[in-house]
Amino acid sequence: MIEGLSHMTFVVSDLDRMTGILESVLGAREVYASGEATFSLSREKFFLVGDIWIAIMQGESLPSRSYNHIAFKISEDDFETCLQRVTDLGLDVRPPRPRVEGEGRSIYFHDHDNHLFELHTGTLSQRLARYAVKDHAHAR
Repeated sequence: MIEGLSHMTFVVSDLDRMTGILESVLGAREVYASGEATFSLSREKFFLVGDIWIAIMQGESLPSRSYNHIAFKISEDDFETCLQRVTDLGLDVRPPRPRVEGEGRSIYFHDHDNHLFELHTGTLSQRLARYAVKDHAHAR
C-alpha cells in the first residue's frame, strides 16, 4: 500500500541553475550531488524541502509547457517575499488562474526547462469549505 510521497524528480538541462531555483525560492537544502558519477540515468542532485525529497537529473528540457505542476504550501505572510525571489531569478511568472475568494493565493512560475511550479497559500480543507459555500449558493 502507498505510505506517502517518496520523492519528486525533475529532469533539467542545467543542474546548477535548478539548484539556484530550489535553494533561493523553495529554501531547499542540498544533501547529495553525484558529480561525474552516474548511479542512475545521469548526473543528479538530491535536496530536502522541509521533509520532501526532490531529485534533479541532467537531461533534456520538457518540449513544451502545460498546466501540470507541483504546488508548495507557503504562508500568506511570505507571499510577497516568495514572489520577489521568483522575479529576482528572472523566472517566467504566469498570471494566476481565476479563483473564488477564500481559496488562497498562488504564484505560478516556470523554470528554464518548462516545469511549472506553484507557491500556494491555501489548504485543501479551506478550498473544500469555500467550494461547499459556492455549491450551496448555486443549489438555490
